[in-house]
Amino acid sequence: MSDTRRPRRPAKPYRRPQKDPVRILAFEALRAVDERDAYANLVLPPLLRKAREKGDFDGRDAALATELVYGTLRRQGTYDAVVEACIDRPLREVDPPVLDVLSLGAHQLLGTRIPSHAAVSATVELARVVLGDGRAKFVNAVLRKVAQNDLDGWLEKVAPPYDDDPEDHLAVVHSHPRWVVSALWDSLGGPRAGIEDLLEADNERPEVTLVARPGRATTEELLREEAAVPGRWSPYAVRLTEGGEPGAVDAVREGRAGVQDEGSQLVALALANAPLDGPDGKWLDGCAGPGGKAALLAALAAERGAVLLASEKQPHRAGLVAKALAGNPGPYQVIAADGTRPAWRPGSFDRVLVDVPCTGLGALRRRPEARWRRRPEDLDSFAPLQRGLLRTALESVRVGGVVGYATCSPHLAETRAVVGDVLKQFPETELIDARPLLPGVGALGDGPDVQLWPHLHGTDAMYLALIRRTG
Repeated sequence: MSDTRRPRRPAKPYRRPQKDPVRILAFEALRAVDERDAYANLVLPPLLRKAREKGDFDGRDAALATELVYGTLRRQGTYDAVVEACIDRPLREVDPPVLDVLSLGAHQLLGTRIPSHAAVSATVELARVVLGDGRAKFVNAVLRKVAQNDLDGWLEKVAPPYDDDPEDHLAVVHSHPRWVVSALWDSLGGPRAGIEDLLEADNERPEVTLVARPGRATTEELLREEAAVPGRWSPYAVRLTEGGEPGAVDAVREGRAGVQDEGSQLVALALANAPLDGPDGKWLDGCAGPGGKAALLAALAAERGAVLLASEKQPHRAGLVAKALAGNPGPYQVIAADGTRPAWRPGSFDRVLVDVPCTGLGALRRRPEARWRRRPEDLDSFAPLQRGLLRTALESVRVGGVVGYATCSPHLAETRAVVGDVLKQFPETELIDARPLLPGVGALGDGPDVQLWPHLHGTDAMYLALIRRTG
């Protein structure tokens, strides 16, 4: 009797997945952002440092890992829409680690110059390492569909027409939540071109900006660094145009200079230079953490013989402020105190700054994951604190003194609405026109407050209102 069984095909030899340190690190950073609500700008540097110490990375590897992490986070909304169009289930039913791998692959395919075949194969290898062979097959199938179109082709498919739903179209094309698009458009006003420029600026990698702290460092010293150019607006600013490493700058390591967005510098300078009636010896930073503005204010105060009190509610953040101010050329004090329950007497100060906690919608270039983490209801949770801090600031300044209310958000509910509401309770005050205190800076609106913008000024979207006590 003959054997009718089919001959067995020889089994394919098992191939161990190839570990790619760059993509594994990028995946680990994305998981930390998702699982621990971490921020990429805090998670990524120690991961890169560890990889360098192990000898896994060189400068090009670090640059690619950084691009993969930040590019994926910035374009997450767009990539989610593309991936969802390539699968047969709602996106929420895809396991988050799988979705992170798919997003990394989508960014390589649609947002970089990596060849399609290399982007797919490298991402599938990553999936085999971190997810296993079974789910790697799913990743491979999805990414092959993603690779069938470029980014423009996909946007035509997944973004609703602008004429049908302008805000949803912009949300998908520029990868912002719809409510954020709506809020930014309300704050900015103007035609479609303006809001598109702003949203696109949010998706660009910001330059590293340094501040030379007066009396401790000079811009001339910082400009000797490779690829360093002067700031656009602040006399103390220097930009590292090729994404330089601030930790490699001697003045930064020694605390004589710091990393500080130029918009943040301008806020501190405007308060320091605001016209004042009477003495000018006592300054307060009522929300001083993590210390960038406080360090600049303390140095400016020292030049005039004034003293800065830097107050921060959270003890660990107060520690960061103390570190930033260490070595200041003049006297200063750092305390851990609640700015709404002041540890000082009313009318004690000549100048007061409150850079209040906020949604951070003005710093989406630096913290791209914040746009997906924030919700409209967060505005309600910040509102009482913002108003309370401004009230305390106005009570803390003497008659004739000046308060600066600042926030890294352009949302009207966190800017003009707060100032307008609080000033109704303080009739003996007046708004100072802040625009002349930002010399050379254009496109500042009708005043008297100012709103900076990434696409117009190259800064975070800082807001500032200056208020003088008149009685």
